[in-house]
Amino acid sequence: MWTRFWQFLWPRMGWRRYATYLRHRLVRMPGTSHTVAVGFAAGAAMSMTPFMGFHFILSAAFAWFLRGNILASAVGTIIGNPWTFPVIWVVTYEIGCWLLGIDAHAVSIRGHTVAEVMHDPWGVLSPVLLPMVLGSVPAGVVVFFATYWPAARIIDRYRRQRMERRHRRALAMMERMTAANSGGTEER
Repeated sequence: MWTRFWQFLWPRMGWRRYATYLRHRLVRMPGTSHTVAVGFAAGAAMSMTPFMGFHFILSAAFAWFLRGNILASAVGTIIGNPWTFPVIWVVTYEIGCWLLGIDAHAVSIRGHTVAEVMHDPWGVLSPVLLPMVLGSVPAGVVVFFATYWPAARIIDRYRRQRMERRHRRALAMMERMTAANSGGTEER
């Protein structure tokens, strides 16, 4: 159990190789580059929400709504991970407080017991959760477009290069076959 948790925090293959693996998974997904990029961006955008544990479900629903690739949305949720969540939470909270016009440092959920939180979770958590939810909307929009365009370009470029490689191989094979056939008929 501990090793799985550690692998989640720090991949055994290393971050660079893990990123390369995810890129390969993304560019080889079925669908157009637009649908795959929309799915990926939907997953990244939903990672901005404070609803940990529901990012996969939210991103799948959002990708379905936008007619994007649902599997790509699951890959996009990698943007939200234990290393980025603290930054995401602070940013969305600050944006939400700014939008609501409240002082971000005036609100605190400290000093509450577990019993108080269980008895009235909305009353205890809403001073923090409401600004985070509100702040996640503009943050999600920015992240959506910041991830959509690069993902679409990467997918387009990969698929174009792959098609060109296949075309070159097919031409080379046809030339070899033509040379082999013409060489055999001249000798007879």
